[in-house]
Amino acid sequence: MMKYFADLPLTKLVLWCYLVWYLAIVLQYFDPTIDLWLSSVGIAILIGFALNLAAAQKGQMPDRWVIFRLYLFPFCVSSYSALIKGKGFFLLFPTELRALAIAAAACLAFVAFVAVMKLSCPAERPELEGEERG
Repeated sequence: MMKYFADLPLTKLVLWCYLVWYLAIVLQYFDPTIDLWLSSVGIAILIGFALNLAAAQKGQMPDRWVIFRLYLFPFCVSSYSALIKGKGFFLLFPTELRALAIAAAACLAFVAFVAVMKLSCPAERPELEGEERG
């Protein structure tokens, strides 16, 4: 797991930050209403299916993590939208300083964690030709 985060490219780091932000907001504004979550699952299935159809390439097996993300994104978007409705958010951001600070700190902590992993687990170098193994 440490190696995964040590080798994380910037594009995936951004996606992980989206997830961290989402989780930080969900934890602060959680609503246990079953309708909210069932609607989000329904949207995720409907839109995720369409996204997977659009992303499919003939003769090529799709990556299972890509498929998962194409269902996860609509779930997160729809549940996030429902959770923040009427809570005074500006675009995607809470206007309450405490909530904003918690979400931003969570993202910064994750980026710092990845940076530490990159420093403590440097990328493996391919062995040089003729170099002795031992």
